[in-house]
Amino acid sequence: MPSRKIEDLHPDLQPICREFLRRCEAAGLDILITCTYRSNAEQDALYAQGRGVHGPRVTNARGGQSEHNATLNGKPAARAFDIVPLVNGKPMWDDKHTSWLVAGRIGMELGLNWYGRPGAPFREFPHFALRLNAQPAQRKVS
Repeated sequence: MPSRKIEDLHPDLQPICREFLRRCEAAGLDILITCTYRSNAEQDALYAQGRGVHGPRVTNARGGQSEHNATLNGKPAARAFDIVPLVNGKPMWDDKHTSWLVAGRIGMELGLNWYGRPGAPFREFPHFALRLNAQPAQRKVS
């Protein structure tokens, strides 16, 4: 089962994720982390959805290609986390809901790569990741 633990994120991403959650809460958002780390086998199972396995396509990445599959010294160190806003205690998957834009803005202010932004290579509103080319100073959390 994929992890939801912040401790399974890359060490550079852990404090940013905590700050993201703090700022979302301050903005009145209730955010649920739905995934941090997932194994290559779990990634392959997701990739199979909509490609011979019943269900909608949910990823374009095979095992080892996703930022969720990253490890450091053999331990989980995902470079991305997925979220969903909760509205009245229920997941709000409708990407037209304003909660997504507020969460996205907060993530981008923190230097995260938000795949829900206009111009993203593919639109995936729940996905927030470390920028591959970000310098440590750009990722600093205040």
